[in-house]
Formats: sequence, C-alpha cells, structure tokens
Amino acid sequence: MEKYDVDQPIVLKRGVYQLNKEANFNYQLNRVINWDGGELSDVQKIAARIRDSADWKRELIGLGDAAMKEGRTGNAVAYYRMSEFFMYDGDPDKRKYYEKATKLFYEYYADVFEGENRRIERFDVPYENVKLPVMHAVPEGESKGTILIHGGNDSYFEEFLFTVLYMQEQGFEVYMFEGPGQGGVMRVQGMHFTHEWEKPVKAILDYFRLEDVTIIGISLGGYLAPRAAAFDKRITKVVAWSVFPCFQDILVSMQPKNIQKAFHILMKLHARPLMNLVFEKKAKKSPIIDWGIRHGCYAYEAKDAYSYAKKLKLYDLEPVAEKITQDMLILGANGDHFIDYTLIGREINMLKNVRSLTFRLFTDKEDAQNHCNVGNGKLAVEEIIDWICRIDSST
Repeated sequence: MEKYDVDQPIVLKRGVYQLNKEANFNYQLNRVINWDGGELSDVQKIAARIRDSADWKRELIGLGDAAMKEGRTGNAVAYYRMSEFFMYDGDPDKRKYYEKATKLFYEYYADVFEGENRRIERFDVPYENVKLPVMHAVPEGESKGTILIHGGNDSYFEEFLFTVLYMQEQGFEVYMFEGPGQGGVMRVQGMHFTHEWEKPVKAILDYFRLEDVTIIGISLGGYLAPRAAAFDKRITKVVAWSVFPCFQDILVSMQPKNIQKAFHILMKLHARPLMNLVFEKKAKKSPIIDWGIRHGCYAYEAKDAYSYAKKLKLYDLEPVAEKITQDMLILGANGDHFIDYTLIGREINMLKNVRSLTFRLFTDKEDAQNHCNVGNGKLAVEEIIDWICRIDSST
C-alpha cells in the first residue's frame, strides 16, 4: 500500500471552486479537496452528477474505489470518509465507510503516528463511558504555547491532520481531540452531542495536566470552545473559528427575516405538528435543509425536526457569556452559506467581560469567504498563530 511521505512539506491547500449548483454540495466538495485530501480533477468529473444525497453517496464511493484501484490511498481516504457525510442514520453503509476510511487513514499515515520519528502520538482519554481520541504533537525546540483544538457539528478530527502538523511546524504543542457527537465518538462509541462542552474539555485538561491553553473551536466549535472557557480558567485564550452566538438562530439565519420571525414565534408556541410540517416541506425543496434535519436528529438524539430545533436553543452563548474573561478571537467569512456573519454584532454585545476581543472577517478577495475559510485554511491558521503571539507578547 502507498504510504504518506513524512518528509514532504506541509501544504494547506488554497482554492474556491464552483463545482455544483447547490450551495452545500458545492461547499462540501470544496472541503473534500482542500481539507480531506481529494483531487480537484477527480471531483470535477462527478460534481455535476450530484443532485441529492443518494447521488453523493454513489459518486464519492465510486471515486474512492477508483483511487484504490490506481494505488492512490490518500485520495481514497478523502472520498470514502466524505461519502459517509450524506448517509443518514439507519444506513448500514454509514458506519461501514466511516470505519473503512479511518482504517485506511491510519495505514496511509502510519509513519506520522508510529515509530521513533513519528510526528504525532495518539491517546484515548477516558470520559464517562467512552474514550476521547487525541492527537498530540510536540514541536522541535522550545514551544511557543499549547493549543487545544476541536471540530464542530459534523467534523472528523482526522481531517485536521495537516492543520495540527502545520501548527507543530510553527512551534506549538498541539492537542487535537474529538468529543461527544463527533467522528468515531458518536459513530462507533455511540455518544451524542452535549452543549456542556466544558465537561469533555476538563477531561482532556486533567488527563494531560495542561495549564495556560489556547482553545480553538471550529464551526459549532465557535460556541463550544467559548462555552468551555467560561468554566475553566486553565484556558487563557479562546479562538472561535466561526461566528456562533446561538445555534437555534443560526439554523434559520440564512432565511428571509419574515421566516426567521415566524420560526421563533412558532417555537415559543410549541407548535410541534406545524413546525414539523414546515420543515418537511422545506426539506423536500432544499438538500441543505434535508441534510441539516436528518443529521441533526441523529447527532442530537432528537425524534423529529421540532425536537432538534428545540435542543439547539441549549447551544446559546448568552447564558454563559459574562463568565468568559479571557482574550478572544472570532473568525468570520463573508460568503458563509451556513451562517450570516452579521450575527457577530450580537455576539460582541454578549462578551462584556473578555480581556480583549478581536474579530477578523475573511473575504472572497482572499479565497476565504466560505464556512470556516475552507478555501484558504492557511490564511486562517496564520491569523490564529499571529494573534496568539501578539497576545502573549502583550502580557
């Protein structure tokens, strides 16, 4: 089997590609290329054939099979992993392809994780009735600081391998972990999301006896990481790699204002049958809404769309915002198809007691306009590193 060459330079890919007419399929295809190790030329061949989740599954598995036949294991990992993305709870292939991709990942990147010259050490940290997987990377020479990083609503922590390696190269000690509701913790171990993110974070900080930590939360992590920081002052700096004041608001943030208003009224009236009917009609017309509800019901253990939307109100920064006293950096994107970046105004107004607050809006001029700046991850990571160094030099 082909293996990854650990001596090659770490490259964080750049590029925003128009591959599919539907915004979320287009975004996720860009993610396949820029974060997961896919090839633009492969994805271009199949992108236009994807119109629904069944198409996505078929085409991504097909790319994975073709890459394996050609001995391109690294590309196959990307395609198999993301083939699972639009498979829904109850599909036996969901776990099958998640495990297939994960097994291939650790075989292909074996030299990164094994042997005397390994770059990363893997740990399994006990937490309640599961184990949280952790990647630990130590820089050469003196460390510039300790970073604890995690994903969000639909992430697999393996897809951030190159982010971890890049931060390590820049002189940081990095702990990347997967928590409840994410990756294998949910798919294999069966633990779903909790809004009380301070609990898994505490388990990690306790296990490794960490102090003076910068926490970075990606996507939904833009709520989860600040939430953890509100309760644990071993975290001294907070990076929200997405604007994320309240998940329930974000659920409808890209809808017209009248629809947003109607949604909040119906939720206050506990209009379950009507809300479910509205969501059902919307889902039939919109692949992104269909995916959001199906994945949400699975990840948050909700029995219907109304229950899912109701649970998302728990993921609200406002009740804990005044407890956040650390330095904080928030990263936004002006073309984010999930989140209206103008919600930053509300988030800023919540954060009354932070030591300092920096907001950086990335744009299409920088190829960083999409969710979590998938088109230019290096720019976002360098912004984070520069900010950490600025804060440290001022204290």
